[in-house]
Amino acid sequence: MDNHVFIRACRGQDVPYTPIWLMRQAGRYLPEYMEIRRSVSGVLELCKSPELAARVTIQPVERLGVDAAILFSDILVPVEAMGVPVEFKEGEGPKLGYTVESLQDVDALRVPDPAIAMDFVLETVRQVKDLLAGQVPLIGFSGGPFTLASYILEGGGSRYYLRTKTLMYRQPRVWHALMEKLAETVVAFLKAQVEAGVDAVQLFDSWVGALSPRDFREYVAPYTQWIVKGVTGIASLWDLAKKDPSQIGQSTGPTGVPFILFGTNTATLLEDLASMGADVVGVDWRIELKDAIRVLDGRVSVQGNLDPCALFMPKDVLEKRVAAIIEQGRLARGYIFNLGHGILPQTDPGMAKFLVDTVHRLSKR
Repeated sequence: MDNHVFIRACRGQDVPYTPIWLMRQAGRYLPEYMEIRRSVSGVLELCKSPELAARVTIQPVERLGVDAAILFSDILVPVEAMGVPVEFKEGEGPKLGYTVESLQDVDALRVPDPAIAMDFVLETVRQVKDLLAGQVPLIGFSGGPFTLASYILEGGGSRYYLRTKTLMYRQPRVWHALMEKLAETVVAFLKAQVEAGVDAVQLFDSWVGALSPRDFREYVAPYTQWIVKGVTGIASLWDLAKKDPSQIGQSTGPTGVPFILFGTNTATLLEDLASMGADVVGVDWRIELKDAIRVLDGRVSVQGNLDPCALFMPKDVLEKRVAAIIEQGRLARGYIFNLGHGILPQTDPGMAKFLVDTVHRLSKR
């Protein structure tokens, strides 16, 4: 897979056209997904059924012709494996049943062995690789440390992250203990996915844009770097700064599989994200791609950044928007077309196919 267009773009190498995949490309907008979804009681049951999860994973590859598959799973799988009860209520989103108020609460959470507690994910990886038979790379993933911590502390989704930030500010020892345990869990989980056969990994720290740059650097960045280094072997910002400040953000060795960092509302964090040691940084639609590329300054490849709602535009308008993004993407070290967040359930699959075909057609060298 090293010579595949997606992997080459991740590494900033020349490509014959711009690769594209879509976040949440395997999901509720596809009728074939909904058919499988109706055969199980809930999302977690589907995630824990390797044969079904593998079939769902390859559906968008077959229908859309995307340049990468992403493993069908859920970012809360490792949290449940740590001992946090997770329940998905239809129309309400996930609900988590655990309270962290003290170091004892953190101590009670375990760092699970992925081969035991999340073996169904690894079996899904193996089955997907067999089904893909080398057509396209497979992306594995995990939720990021801030997002997973927020889910635990808020008990679900949140608008202001008040409980999360209150613990962060008022009980920093508890916060850091929780983040350490989450980082250990995520590293083990992603490494197990790599060993099972994924060709790239993405860290979905979807909510990290709720933080100021200062808070990100103090409370989250060390754990993000810990995860990247633990999975890829890239040295952290602090390790590099001690040796040579001019080498901040540069790789010190082989990266194995490409590592993608993604979050929403991260326009003010891009410079920091570029220094985490990842190969690719994902960008949402709230910043012009060319402006994000300028901030990232050639240190990483770039992924993004079409607004998911753009798939409801007339085709001629969407084509112009796609052409403009592709042109801006040429300024990056390497560029992968994607949405700025997940594809919406109401999306017409025909428009998703039109998007993929348009990116391929307009970007051919």
